[in-house]
Amino acid sequence: MKRTQKKGLLAALTVIALILALVIPAAAGPVGNAAGFEDDDGNLVDDSPVFDPGPPATGDIDWNNFNTSPGSRTWTGTAPTRQADGTANGWIFRGIEDWQATTSDSAFAGGTKQDDDCPTVNTGKAPNKDDLKRIYLASKVVGGRTYLMLAWVRIPQNTTSPSAHVGFEFNKGDTPCGASSDGLVQRTLGDMLVVYDFEGGAGDTPVITIRRWVTSGSCEVGSKSPPCWGPATDVTALGFAEAKVNTFGPVSDTVAPSSETLGTSEFGEAGIDLTGAGVFGANACESFGKAFGVSRSSGNSGTAQMKDLVGPTNFRLANCATVIIHKQTSPDEDPNTTDFGYTTNVSTTPATTTSPFTLQDDGTKTIENVNPASGLNVTEDDPGPGYALTSIDCSASTVPSGNYSTDTTTRAVTFSIAGGETLECTFTNAKVTGALRILKNSTKGGAVSNAGAVFSYDDSSVTDNGAGDEDSDVGEVCVSGLTIGTYTVNETSPPSGYGGAPASEADQSVSVVGGTNCTDNLPGSSGTATFTNAPLSDIQVNFRDGGSGETSATITCDNATGTGTDTAATGWDTSRTVTGVEAPTTITCTIEIDP
Repeated sequence: MKRTQKKGLLAALTVIALILALVIPAAAGPVGNAAGFEDDDGNLVDDSPVFDPGPPATGDIDWNNFNTSPGSRTWTGTAPTRQADGTANGWIFRGIEDWQATTSDSAFAGGTKQDDDCPTVNTGKAPNKDDLKRIYLASKVVGGRTYLMLAWVRIPQNTTSPSAHVGFEFNKGDTPCGASSDGLVQRTLGDMLVVYDFEGGAGDTPVITIRRWVTSGSCEVGSKSPPCWGPATDVTALGFAEAKVNTFGPVSDTVAPSSETLGTSEFGEAGIDLTGAGVFGANACESFGKAFGVSRSSGNSGTAQMKDLVGPTNFRLANCATVIIHKQTSPDEDPNTTDFGYTTNVSTTPATTTSPFTLQDDGTKTIENVNPASGLNVTEDDPGPGYALTSIDCSASTVPSGNYSTDTTTRAVTFSIAGGETLECTFTNAKVTGALRILKNSTKGGAVSNAGAVFSYDDSSVTDNGAGDEDSDVGEVCVSGLTIGTYTVNETSPPSGYGGAPASEADQSVSVVGGTNCTDNLPGSSGTATFTNAPLSDIQVNFRDGGSGETSATITCDNATGTGTDTAATGWDTSRTVTGVEAPTTITCTIEIDP
């Protein structure tokens, strides 16, 4: 029984030892650890929760994460040339599918070399080891350093140790080569070629080299002259790249259009620190927008014939930063007509005009391809007198909070920004309002109750109710919350018992000043309109025959103001009534009896 227990213990220890043996290759190398991507374990599975004991492995992902994350990849198009986009943990993913084991596959014309610009693309079946069925690309900026992850998938192999020679080309330009080049674009200065060379042995380590397209200087192929691919840099030897092929056995690929198991040596991956490799500088924005994969017959990228073509595709690979400015007003403008001006000292590559610019309420300004730098700012022009800046909110930024500061007094956000980071700020301005004050006086002197009076200011009007928030005192009406500016004020109708005068009916120009209101900061003389009205009187002169029945009279009044009528009052033979007589005035009435 004890011997059986010992055998069981030995068996268990053997299993643990085998597991540990498998664990060791799963740990990412220096590049993957810094980037948070398991780039050299030769599988597509996220092993970090099981095998890696602590940070930064807690943030690690692998290729299959692009099928399980919230931004899961989606394949679009028609098989077998579909493409996929996705995200995982901040990584931007692109997958490209290709024809497999068929003469309908896209292939380069015979004799085409990697140095040939805008080569002719035909159809043809690639050799077994060179027949790619997918490539995967992913990029992310971590800590100001730009990382690129690459992977290739090929068809089942005929030999046990097939070599692999795959080029990944990244282009800056977008000028098409022509109809015979199957979507390839013309190369421009600075284009990048990443070459993945693997000789096929189970113990062989893939070598990653980088070349840049040059228009002067030395070429990698001595017999060539610029433009050409410049000399290769072995970034594996420099410690800026690491790679692995699944020589140890099958692996599961769930990021594929349909999950599948890949046989031995059918999958290869690599991770590259492009900042460390010198592709991206610390203070300059550089970006690539196109990419494709190509297999080659051997490891010499300059002289070996190119075989299978995968792509091209749109893929943004960059170390650029982004600045996004939003504008809000309180309350919202409707319609949005006010322009708010801004200046900034950010620069872009390629150089574009970033300053000055204007925004209206609910507007957004996005500045892309921003060069990473410190001492940058975005400043709002003085929005007065109609608006005042009340807040600058940059909480939506990926720039660390310690790398930016805001100041509403100077109306500026000052910041440092690294590649891949975004400064996103909202500038909010409160509408500055003021008050309009209207005074009502009597020609007899003193203030007059405004009850019932109606006043107009521009296209609006106000009726004095005799009480309420807008009425400060007797003989006064006040309107607050008005936009700053000059208003034309007039009296539409006087209060009951009062009449207008020529002066009161003339337009008055009033300046509404910001900060004035109807409670604790009444407008001064420039914000006040005064209207003087005369109190009104009514008079009546009556005549009646004394009883003889033989007398009559004519009554006339020299009323300069008021309205006269001759309707006889009750019990009288003749009357002259004058209403609306403005005081002070003298009216003389004449009664002519038996005229």
